[in-house]
Amino acid sequence: MKVVYVAGKYRDSKGEYYVMQNIREAEKIALFIWAHGGVAVCPLMNTRFFGGVLPDETWLNGALELVRRCDALYRMENAHMSEGAKTEIRLAKTLGMPVLEGFAPLRNYICTRVRHE
Repeated sequence: MKVVYVAGKYRDSKGEYYVMQNIREAEKIALFIWAHGGVAVCPLMNTRFFGGVLPDETWLNGALELVRRCDALYRMENAHMSEGAKTEIRLAKTLGMPVLEGFAPLRNYICTRVRHE
């Protein structure tokens, strides 16, 4: 099974309702990954509403460690609005990891079998 990290915007200056909308969008993507035979790593869901409990650096360092352990990264449409997501995407690219956008490329990536020699 391919492990795919979901990178996107968490915070929203307009309020908590919009934070929840960002989380709901990440949930849809994570469910899509699971439904197509992959494993979703989705920190927006994993650390929802933990903001302010520990320094932001804690969450970003943990997220970057999760990226390192994945096979690919899915870039949510709102990722360009998040410094954390942009950092995650840069790391994925540095590691030579596929950075996917859109459901068709995501499905194709998950469903492509890896040949073991």
